[in-house]
Amino acid sequence: MNSRYVSRTLAAATTALLVLAGATACGDGGGQPAGADPDRIDVVAGFYPLQFVAERVGGDAVTVTNLARPGAEPHDLELNPGQVGQLSQAELVIFLDGFQPAVDTAVEQNAKDRAFDVATVQPLLDAAAGGHDHDHSGEDDHGHEDEKGHEDEKHEDEKKAAEEGGGAKDPHVWLDPTRLATIGEKLAERLGQLDSGRAADFTARAQQLRTELEKLDTEFTEGLKTCQRREIVVSHTAFGYLTQRYQLEQIGITGLTPENEPSPQRLAEVTEEAREHQATTIFFETLVSPKVAETIAREVGAKTAVLDPLEGLSAENGGDYLSVMRTNLQTLRTALGCS
Repeated sequence: MNSRYVSRTLAAATTALLVLAGATACGDGGGQPAGADPDRIDVVAGFYPLQFVAERVGGDAVTVTNLARPGAEPHDLELNPGQVGQLSQAELVIFLDGFQPAVDTAVEQNAKDRAFDVATVQPLLDAAAGGHDHDHSGEDDHGHEDEKGHEDEKHEDEKKAAEEGGGAKDPHVWLDPTRLATIGEKLAERLGQLDSGRAADFTARAQQLRTELEKLDTEFTEGLKTCQRREIVVSHTAFGYLTQRYQLEQIGITGLTPENEPSPQRLAEVTEEAREHQATTIFFETLVSPKVAETIAREVGAKTAVLDPLEGLSAENGGDYLSVMRTNLQTLRTALGCS
C-alpha cells in the first residue's frame, strides 16, 4: 500500500460525514470522485483552463476533477458538500485566488497545505491592463443627479473593482498562452514533488505543452499583426492579457464580473467609442447573455460575435483550450479586418 493511498484514506476519514451528505452530488464537478484510483494523483481544479493544464501535464498519472460544471459561469460557483469533500480529499487543488470566492474559502479551510495557486506563478496584470476606462464607472444603477452622487458611485465602483479582481487584479491569466505555459511548468514541479518517480514525465509533458502554446502564440502574433482596427468592444473586461500580448485594446461594456448590469451612462460611453473606432463587431461570450452587446450593435450598425474568455467549456464552444483559442483568433481577424 503506497503512502499516497494511506494519506488519502486518513483524509477521507476526516471528511466522511461531509462526503456522505453530498454523495448524490459528487459527480457535479465533471470529474471522478477524489480517491478513485490509488495509482493516480487526485487533482481538483477550480475551473476549465486549470483542468486543461492539469490533464495535459499530468497525463495518465493524474485524475482531475473540475469543480465548475460545463456551461456554468465559474465566477459565482457555489460548492455543494460533495465538492467540498472532493477538495478536502484531493492530493492537489489547483485554483486561482480571487477568481472563485467559494473555492478560495474551501481551500483556506480544507486544503491550504495541498493547494497550488496559479496567481502566484507570475504577477497578475492590473484590472486596467489592455484597455482604458476600466475603473467600472457607470456600472451601477445609481443616479447621477449631482456631482456628489456621481463621486459616490465612482467610489463604490472602485471598491467593487477591487473586490472583483482580487485587489484590482485581472485573473484571466490563461488568455496569454505563454503565461499558461509557465503555469504548466510550475505545475509539473509540484506534481513531481508528489510523485518523484514520474517527475521526468511531468516535466516532459509540460515542455510539450509549452511547444504547443508557443505555436499558438505565434499564430496570434502573426494573425493580428496587420489589421485595420485594434480596438475590441467586449461584454466584460476579461481580455487584458490577450490584448496586451497582441497589442490590441479592449473596451469593456462591464468590468471583471460579467453579470454586472451597465448603467445607461456606460452604455452611451461604449456606444460612442464603438462609433469612434468604427467597430464592425460587438463581442459577447457563451456563458453570458448577449442582450447588451446586441443593443450596442444595433445602435452603431455592427454585428455581434462570440469572443470566448474560456472560463469554461460549453455546448457552444466545445473542443478544448487550443481549438477555442484558434476560433477566437479567426473571429478577431474577421472583426478587425486583418490581412
